[in-house]
Amino acid sequence: MKKHFKKLIYLSIFGLIVLFSVNFYVKSETDALIYTSENDVPKNNVGIVFGAGIIGDKPSKYLRDRLDAGILLYKSKKINKILLSGDNGSDAHDELTVMKKYCFENGVDTTKIYIDYAGFDTYSTIYRAKNIFKIDKAILVTQEYHLNRAIYIGNKLGIKSVGFSANVGEYRNYNYVCFREYFSIFKSAIDVARNRKPHFLGSEININGVSNYSKDDKR
Repeated sequence: MKKHFKKLIYLSIFGLIVLFSVNFYVKSETDALIYTSENDVPKNNVGIVFGAGIIGDKPSKYLRDRLDAGILLYKSKKINKILLSGDNGSDAHDELTVMKKYCFENGVDTTKIYIDYAGFDTYSTIYRAKNIFKIDKAILVTQEYHLNRAIYIGNKLGIKSVGFSANVGEYRNYNYVCFREYFSIFKSAIDVARNRKPHFLGSEININGVSNYSKDDKR
């Protein structure tokens, strides 16, 4: 019994070393690519805004701040187009309708808004951005805790990526999501290594072509 307990301790220590090593590597590769001011972030054709939950027909604070950050980049001419990516897997949880209406209502030209209806996780969003929307360069817009992972995946999958922080004020459970991110970063490294394919792909929607924002959704 003692022998098995020691093995378990050693395996746990080894696992923690691997976990923290992967996180250290990812953060050291991406920290310099994170921007907190729209004045400093380099111009790009596309900004990718990641979904983050809704409350009824309104964006959560996490999501609202991401959308506001993307809109700020658009209005300050740091980006020309916005790709919104999230989960609309059911009528009860339709992030994309909320996201695109919010952008339209806050002054973004709908011909400049593109919609990824199958961005069920960060890896899927970026994989689809590369393979469905044919994006080669982008500013990734999300909270700081999430940016290292997003930038890492983007650069590994062939999208030259920088990040723009959407942090404004305090967030509910922020310490928890920061802690959980250690494991998410580790998983992302595995996803990249095995070239995981998203569950949904679909037809090409070239970011340099016509927007797939439906006119009916403006109402």
